[in-house]
Amino acid sequence: MKTTQRFGDLGRLSADQLQDELLSLKKEQFNLRFQRATGQLENTSRVRVVRRDIARIKTLQGRQRSAAAPV
Repeated sequence: MKTTQRFGDLGRLSADQLQDELLSLKKEQFNLRFQRATGQLENTSRVRVVRRDIARIKTLQGRQRSAAAPV
């Protein structure tokens, strides 16, 4: 099971790596929602952790876009 991602760890990743990690987390989020709907979810705190990791990645992607934008 993945642990929560730290901002510093994510900051070292390239844009493509961040996109891959985001896709992976979104798939996991979908699976967690599906498990919750069918009553099979055991680790309910994982939903919150994944949601926050997705937010961290989106924040970093926004920062990278704004830093790369021409002034």
